[in-house]
Amino acid sequence: MSTKDLLADIDAAADPAAAEVLSRYFKLQPGGYGHGDQMIGVKLSTIRGLLKPYLRAGLPLPELEQALTSPVHEHRLAILCLLADRSARAVKPRTADPAEVTAIHDLYLRSTAYINNWDLVDCSAADIVGGYLSDKPRDELQTLIRSSSLWERRIALVATQWFIRRGDSADIYALAPQVLDDPQDLIHKASGWMLREAGKRVSDEELRAFLDEYAAAMPRTMLSYATEHFAPDVRRRYRALR
Repeated sequence: MSTKDLLADIDAAADPAAAEVLSRYFKLQPGGYGHGDQMIGVKLSTIRGLLKPYLRAGLPLPELEQALTSPVHEHRLAILCLLADRSARAVKPRTADPAEVTAIHDLYLRSTAYINNWDLVDCSAADIVGGYLSDKPRDELQTLIRSSSLWERRIALVATQWFIRRGDSADIYALAPQVLDDPQDLIHKASGWMLREAGKRVSDEELRAFLDEYAAAMPRTMLSYATEHFAPDVRRRYRALR
């Protein structure tokens, strides 16, 4: 069982009709944020099924890093899902492996040029970057949020999901004000999504305090995502502040 076997399994599941649909959905057309990528038409649910025999196979990290350079979007998606699973298991106390966590994290940050669509970020950033930083200073998030790369900025935001799930929302409240003027809607969506999760999972009062201060300056998409779990009258009140 090898990385080549995994990629061959994904290729065997290719569906040209699905590839056309997914190419539009992930904006692979000229001018779209995913332009230049290659989609073969394998859905994430299918990829996760194909991954199951490989999750504990201990595939060598150099092989996986090389596979991340594949021009095929679904190849990279599979590799990132696999790496995220390995990192998540290596962070858990019962299966802790700090060296594995560090190696996967370092591989990931070396490979951000190939983590170049929102699904690739969203399946991996929390477990790989967030998990790595769980017992460390969060300076890396500040570096990523100031990156010229849309995808590195999104990695910073989505990585905070790891902390939010464990009751710590400080990082998203530190990052979100820095992207109020970001030109990319995908950043507004990610920051709004994480703010909403912080309100739902950690403290509704903290989120409302943040919105009281920043709602007037928030992009419409960010504010919409951040408030979509509120009652309609509360959503209207915050949206009226813009």
